Order: sequence, then structure tokens, then C-alpha cells
Amino acid sequence: MTKIRHDPVAPTRTQRLAAGGAIDAHRHDDHQIVYAGRGVLVVTTGQGSWVAPATRAIWVPAGVVHAHQAHGELDLHLVGLPASENPLGLDVPTVLAVGPLLRELIIAYTRTPAGSRTADDDSPPAGDSPPDDDSPERARLRAVLLDQLRASPQQPLHLPAPASPLLRALCELLQADPADSRTLAELGRRVGASDRTLSRLFRSDLGMTFPQWRTQLRLQHALILLAEKQPVTAVAHRCGWSSTSAFIDAFRRTFGHTPGSHPPA
Repeated sequence: MTKIRHDPVAPTRTQRLAAGGAIDAHRHDDHQIVYAGRGVLVVTTGQGSWVAPATRAIWVPAGVVHAHQAHGELDLHLVGLPASENPLGLDVPTVLAVGPLLRELIIAYTRTPAGSRTADDDSPPAGDSPPDDDSPERARLRAVLLDQLRASPQQPLHLPAPASPLLRALCELLQADPADSRTLAELGRRVGASDRTLSRLFRSDLGMTFPQWRTQLRLQHALILLAEKQPVTAVAHRCGWSSTSAFIDAFRRTFGHTPGSHPPA
């Protein structure tokens, strides 16, 4: 069994992860806001996965075991908050919209005197000086950051992990090939269940319909491929959309911009 690292204090800082880099499963006694100013970040927990491009941040509550995966060169901004301070009132991981002001606040608040650095975990190394938490300027910056977080809309970009063995088998088929266009009845024959049974399990186990889950999967996969500099047309095809225009429409409705104007670093 893989040992889960326990880092009591969630750090506040900026670090870089190379494309494909990862931070293994760990937990904090603090809450943490995780934001990728560049690249696409995937946060995985026992409840599923959350994908965040530069227009999204992820709230990770205290005590939740989580792992990070970088797609594209990643500038990772981490904001730790004491467990007693929960400005969002959230006890589950949640994706939050990040507008231009909130983005700049997070980047400024996590900037260290030494600037960004490369690291393979998010526990503070010996000798690393955190930002000065006692200055009046920093206190004001923090207050505005928390105000903006409270006003940040929550985004439904969670891909829940199924508990049902039947659903796990089905979801693994689609995760291996998001472009798989088989109907629920066709997939059901593969895993040995009726479409009616599977439809009921999607609602009771995952809290969403099969089409909703598949769309979430495809959008998350699309974000990863875009971070890896894949052309928009190729991404649409590899993620199962019938046309590039259909993919662009779905992407715009979810993220508020087209994949071709994917926010730069």
C-alpha cells in the first residue's frame, strides 16, 4: 500500500512543475487553494478528479487526501488557510472560477522573495522563507483575496469516481477512449448490465446522468490535450465530438471562451 504523506501545514507559495510532473497523494490539516497560472492541473481524490485550466482554481478542504498532476508546464500557486478559517463554507473539493482580479491576487499573494522554483512536492523545504505574513500590506492583500474567493462562482467540473463495480468497469472503458461513441445500452452489454440499471446507478452513485458524465470526461480530456498543444480539430476528434464546431460550442458554454483562445500563461 502506498503511504500517504501527512504535511500538517498547507504551504502558501509558487512552484513550478514540468509537463507530466506529479505530487503524490498527501493531506494537510489546513485548507488549501490550488491554482495553475500556466498549464492545466488535475487534482485527484478518492471521490474523483478535478481539472483546472488558468481560468479555474481548486478548493481542497483540510484533511482531504489529494494528488496533483501537471499537463503542460505548470506554474502552481498554493494558498494555505487554517482549518478554522473557511471563507467558502465548503467541505468537499470544488472548482472555482478565477477572473482577472482574483488571478492577480493569487499570484501576488503566493509570490516569494526568491520567486518561483522547481519542486516535486508541496511541503516547505528546509531554509525556504515564506512570505511575510505580518505586514499590513500583506494582511490587506489577503483580505481582498478572501473577499474575491467568496464571490467566486463554483464550477461543475468534477468527474466523480464510481463506487459500483459495474460503473467502474464502464467508466474505465470510456476513460481509456473518451471518443468511444457507444450508447449506454451497447456499453451495458459489454459490462453485463442493462441500460436501465446503469442509468439508475449513474444517478444514485455519481449524482449525474450518463450523458453528463461522458461530457465532463470529454471536456477534462480536452483541457489536457490543449495543454499539450494539440490542435483544436484533433482535440475535437480525439474527445468524441461529431465536429469541431460542436466541440467549440460545448467548450465555450463551459469555460466562457473558445479552445482556440485558451488563456495563455
